[in-house]
Amino acid sequence: MTTWTEDELRRVGQAEELQISSTRADGSRRPYVTIWVVRDGDDIYVRSAYGANNGWFRRAKASGTGRIRAGGVERDVEFADAAPDAYAGIDQAYHSKYDRYGPKIVGSVVGAQVAPLTIRLLPRD
Repeated sequence: MTTWTEDELRRVGQAEELQISSTRADGSRRPYVTIWVVRDGDDIYVRSAYGANNGWFRRAKASGTGRIRAGGVERDVEFADAAPDAYAGIDQAYHSKYDRYGPKIVGSVVGAQVAPLTIRLLPRD
């Protein structure tokens, strides 16, 4: 496991959207899905806006690995759980970045109901 470089954190964190692909059992990649992404400190996070049964989220959790593209960065990643003590900072990052879209859409990715649907993206070699 490696860490994000400061340049990668900046570029991915500033990207409006991220494309995410999970790994199939045979090692091939699923098609990319476009979602919102936030940076909080030295970590990158995504959340499922449509619950635990959202297809990309279910597949990411089941596979544990995949690939992301955002801000000109393309990396293989591990899908990890976010620490519960990070949830408030992640909520704030979503508000800071996306509140201009209005409370209904931002409300789908912030708060206690979606906090457990947070994936921390960890870069892989």
